[in-house]
Formats: sequence, structure tokens, C-alpha cells
Amino acid sequence: MTNILSIRQKAEKMSREAMFNIIRAPLITEKATFLSEKNQIAFKVASNATKLQIKVAIETLFGVKVLGVNTLILKGKTKRFRGRLGRRSDVKKAFVQLAEGQSIDLTTKLS
Repeated sequence: MTNILSIRQKAEKMSREAMFNIIRAPLITEKATFLSEKNQIAFKVASNATKLQIKVAIETLFGVKVLGVNTLILKGKTKRFRGRLGRRSDVKKAFVQLAEGQSIDLTTKLS
């Protein structure tokens, strides 16, 4: 129990710079657009970010109430580039469930 509290306290004491490093970019895809109807939003996040850190960062940066965070790691594909094999980077995605009536407008600038 104390371990969970100490992890939560560390996550809540993050600087705004650390929060911006965790939340890399919003995902603007067809699937993410459909999820917005269910009060969810998708982000690209740092590969070492935990669900608790993502939750605290979203709540602090956007001023919304987060109910839950689901994450997945998309493994990079092996592709050919000018005849040579290359590999895309792995990407971690976070699907954030917002409280009823809450929304994030991604077209506005963060303060």
C-alpha cells in the first residue's frame, strides 16, 4: 500500500517539462476519431511512461478528469528503404477514458 502511495506522489510531483516529455503527440486517425464519440482520446507517449504518469500528465496539462488509461506497444515493422532493410521504431500508445461531459480540444494551444 505504501509503495503505491509513493509512486503516486512521485507522479504528482512531475514538472510540466516531464509531462510534455511523456505525452508526445495526439493520435489523429480514423480509429481515434471514432473513439472520441465514446469519450476516449488517443496519444503517443514515451515508451517508459507508466499508466499513472500518463493519467497525472493528462489531468494536469488539459484540466480534465481521467477515469482510466489503456496502453499498448506497437512493434516497428521491417521495411525496405532504397533496397536495404530497415526497421521502424516501436511506438507506445495510450487510450485515455475521460469522465462524462469532459473533452479535450486538440486544436487549441496549451497554456
